Amino acid sequence: MSLLDDETYARKLDARDPLAGFRDRFHIPPGVIYLDGNSLGLLSRDAEAALLRGLDQWKRLGIDGWTQADPPWFFTGEDLGRLTAPLIGAEPESVVVTASTTVNLHALVATFYRPHRQRRKIVCAALDFPSDLYALASEIELRRRDPAENLIMVPSRDGRTIAEDDIIAAFSKEVALAVLPGALYRSGQLLDMARLTAAAHAHNIIIAFDCCHSIGAVPHHFDAWNVDCAFWCGYKYLNGGPGCAAGLYVNRRHWERMPALRGWWGNDKERQFDMSPAYMPAPGAGRWQISTPSLFASVPLYGSLQLFAEAGMDAIRAKSLALTDYLIALLDDLEQDGYAVGTPLEHERRGGHVAVEHADAPRIGKALKARGVIPDFRPPNVLRLAPIAFYTSFHDVWRAARHLHEIVAGGEHLRYAAGRDIVA
Repeated sequence: MSLLDDETYARKLDARDPLAGFRDRFHIPPGVIYLDGNSLGLLSRDAEAALLRGLDQWKRLGIDGWTQADPPWFFTGEDLGRLTAPLIGAEPESVVVTASTTVNLHALVATFYRPHRQRRKIVCAALDFPSDLYALASEIELRRRDPAENLIMVPSRDGRTIAEDDIIAAFSKEVALAVLPGALYRSGQLLDMARLTAAAHAHNIIIAFDCCHSIGAVPHHFDAWNVDCAFWCGYKYLNGGPGCAAGLYVNRRHWERMPALRGWWGNDKERQFDMSPAYMPAPGAGRWQISTPSLFASVPLYGSLQLFAEAGMDAIRAKSLALTDYLIALLDDLEQDGYAVGTPLEHERRGGHVAVEHADAPRIGKALKARGVIPDFRPPNVLRLAPIAFYTSFHDVWRAARHLHEIVAGGEHLRYAAGRDIVA
């Protein structure tokens, strides 16, 4: 019997899942198999309670919530940084939750990109998320330089992945900064951040990682790897909600740097309300904060990060790999339907989702949604399926694979218009 025909096996996997109990702590839309948590994680009851608590404190305390709320709003960025630190293997003071992903990217690049003489180029990945490429090009232009000459976009050999050897080959005495993804957003390839960091430092290059598609799905060890800095969003695997506050990490050895983009929220907390015209930076990563935090875009993380503390990143990673292993095995039975896997098979090279390739991917995605299966589409031909350790069951994965087969076998996808929707 093929895996695709063996529903009992999926049930057996669920019966011995040590994280199965976390599923009941999430609001899963009725009748839905949700496989888009790498774009927007679902709401947990814990995050909901944290947000409602924040609303209640605003209602009861007004402005006194900044110091009298539990926990006080004034230290939200630092508190959430402390709770995030175990996920990325960092000391608490090196992490802060603030702003949004691209704003934090700008704040870090503006600080760490210091072109001088021949060392003026930035290395990135051609398959990186476009927002990163836009930001890097604009930072180069702000220094009156040409991105066409100074932004090295390492190409892909296969259209899916980036070879670390090719990235390292791009490191030279002309490179001032490298900004690379922890995991590629389309294929889910996980890069060897430790190796890339060591290679960058061998060339005296500062290196930063965009971990939007790896944090919360993969354990990180930034301090041990000696990473210079990193940034990420809070609404994918961290389940903080749409528009959730993002985060950043700065290694201890850079704490004395003055942020290039300064604002009052990066002041030393003890002196922030002195209202001095002289900027007095906070210790640690807190100095890279710029503006007053958006409280209701931040406090859901208090609840969400509690789940990570309870489950532990090692257990989350183990289940994530088991789920994606199972999905990839099921997809092996779907080759006759035109499906292929665009994600590396090796555990050490795989993030938290599987890139399912098909020539009719946009239409298949629409047919899946009509059946209550929520994927997302990335051009030109990828359906990203992300089984989330907290709330996706093995039976969900099995049913999703059955839907993929039935849609193509019955020609159901041909009823839908080609091309993506506005939000894919």
